Amino acid sequence: MNYLMMNIKNKMRRFWKKEDGMGVVEIILITIVLISLVIIFRNQITGVVNTILGKMSGQANQV
Repeated sequence: MNYLMMNIKNKMRRFWKKEDGMGVVEIILITIVLISLVIIFRNQITGVVNTILGKMSGQANQV
């Protein structure tokens, strides 16, 4: 019985130490967070981009 418990513990340790596929999950989570932030701050991002592009085109006309 004791051998069986040790075997189960060893298998559980190996299972938790495996990190196969963790990179894919992390990339998916980071992508979801970034998309959520873009959706939440869409108006502010649009305003900043428009301001920058307006300044660039204004300065390009001066040259």
